[in-house]
Amino acid sequence: MSDFLTVSRADHDRLVQAAYESRGFTADESAEGAKLAAEAARHGIRTHHALKALHLDHLFGSATGGCTPGAEIEVIPSKFAASETWNANRKLGQSVAYRAIDRCIELADEFGIGQVSVDNAFHYLWGGGYVMEAAERGYIAYTNCTSALAEVVPFGGKFPTLGTNPHSWGFPTTDAVGFPLVSDWATSVVAMGRVQALKREGKELPPNAAVDKDGNPTTDPNEVVALLPFGAHKGYAMCLLNELYGALIGGSLPSIRGRASQAGPGEKTSTAFYFQVIHPDAISGNAFAKGRNQMENLKEVIGDIFGHGNEKCILPGQFEAEARKRSDEAGGLHFTQAELDEFAELAAEVGAEPLKPI
Repeated sequence: MSDFLTVSRADHDRLVQAAYESRGFTADESAEGAKLAAEAARHGIRTHHALKALHLDHLFGSATGGCTPGAEIEVIPSKFAASETWNANRKLGQSVAYRAIDRCIELADEFGIGQVSVDNAFHYLWGGGYVMEAAERGYIAYTNCTSALAEVVPFGGKFPTLGTNPHSWGFPTTDAVGFPLVSDWATSVVAMGRVQALKREGKELPPNAAVDKDGNPTTDPNEVVALLPFGAHKGYAMCLLNELYGALIGGSLPSIRGRASQAGPGEKTSTAFYFQVIHPDAISGNAFAKGRNQMENLKEVIGDIFGHGNEKCILPGQFEAEARKRSDEAGGLHFTQAELDEFAELAAEVGAEPLKPI
């Protein structure tokens, strides 16, 4: 951790909330934006913390009409008791996502499973944060979204017509392994936020992760104009799934998403979200070996997978749990000096105190 400095979470949250409020967001929205940003930093998610969130809002959000401060969510009437569809009216994505995961939990408590699809949305940043919160409360959770822009070239193609389109799963394994298992990734080799972070730090991308304006592979973050899907055709297929979810929910054509100036009359440019929560009891067969209960069986299965000489293998969510432990032990959030320099610019813009190491 020698490259990182620790700042107070309370100071971080005050600055981030002030930045959101200066752009017209309500106190609740600003607090939810700051919460997701802080949790991302706390868990070592360097691609989706406050600098990324506020940068996205500046480019595609409140400054350009892509996100509407103070917007109200409209729940669309549905014939399905365990399912809801929302028109977010371009409300801040983090606010919508926290509400959606809470609503899914309420539905799962009643029906065993709950799902919420969201139309007319704005980027919710770190999807893993929402499913992790549900998993810590004892549920199985999943979310995907279409990204703010089409930045990924489909397998075998040359023009970006897909988003980075993340998938996020969370499992209630805190009792079994000490933290929730969270599988969370963009379906590109790297997220565009990672490109921005590497540019900030003066570092290169891994090979075969991105292309330049001519469609040639590049490792220079300053030359990147589009990304490549991970795992060739397999990652491409997972990337495509989000676009199909978005198409069925009502999302925009990917090539014009986030680009209102390129949309024809009647076309939408907003993103779409999907959330699902399952109550573990709803999928239990109640016939576990040796009289084990469900959670005991979960622990035994994980132990078997990571036994037999596999003890040094990594569990999904382990890196995030370790980063969280380091943050909590240090009493704050970790940022590089380059990040603190950007936070200082933000503080000057809103007339707030810059973040200082503790």
